[in-house]
Amino acid sequence: MTTQERIAKPAMAPSVYLSLRQAVRPASYAHFLLAEDQERAGQLAAECEDLFFLTRELLKALGLAGVLAARGVPGVPGVPGIPGVLGPEGQAERLGLGEDGGDRQAQLLGAYADAGLLWAKVVGSTMALAQALLDRGDRDAVRRLAGFLAEAGEDGAATELKTGLGQAVWAEHREPLQDISNTMPPAAIGAAIDALRAVLLEVPEDYPDRNREVNRFLPPLAASVHAIMRAQQIAIPYGSRLEHIAGGGVAKYPDIVKLSLDEIAAEFEGLVNRPGNE
Repeated sequence: MTTQERIAKPAMAPSVYLSLRQAVRPASYAHFLLAEDQERAGQLAAECEDLFFLTRELLKALGLAGVLAARGVPGVPGVPGIPGVLGPEGQAERLGLGEDGGDRQAQLLGAYADAGLLWAKVVGSTMALAQALLDRGDRDAVRRLAGFLAEAGEDGAATELKTGLGQAVWAEHREPLQDISNTMPPAAIGAAIDALRAVLLEVPEDYPDRNREVNRFLPPLAASVHAIMRAQQIAIPYGSRLEHIAGGGVAKYPDIVKLSLDEIAAEFEGLVNRPGNE
């Protein structure tokens, strides 16, 4: 296992809530990545092979638990959420099961424990694979792996991947965003609009303060568009919120940040498409 592996503790034994389809989805996607691009396969092979091995071991443990659970005694109360485990201490003896029943219970609990630990390692291996993909700039693949983990109930691990994804997107567009001011030329305005749209599209919606951070760039961006329109003596259309946005009127409304950005972009596009401004 690589040093990148992190062991994530699942909320409960995976065989209680985890379907086989969910368990194999990260490995299935890793196989797709290897088959898709031989060049990438050479660089990601180690992480993918770790994930394949751990998933195979997890399925073996889940299979053993299923077989042992199937041998349980019908109607015997068991451990909540774990079918086939014998109930309170002494119940096996009262039913005449003796040591065989106790052995089966111990084996089943051991199989579930193994499955739980292996699932934690599968999550850790998936995280390591996602980091390798993020380092390569393959953000769509990272987004899919985060989705797999979220669907399997690993919200903490999924959130960590989404946070890393959001940080990567912000970093990529840092330069045009840093240049936003209320006196930008048209080329810089266009670059800023493209960067903000990319952030809203690619940064996960639940990334901390995503909308609020985008929202704070809108007043100077709108002010730049407004300044060019004034300089060219272009009347602002009735009903336009451009001046309102430029004056900071949307500062308290980050939930409508996409609508506000679209309004600025529409005014800017109308400006650059005017005769003589192409």
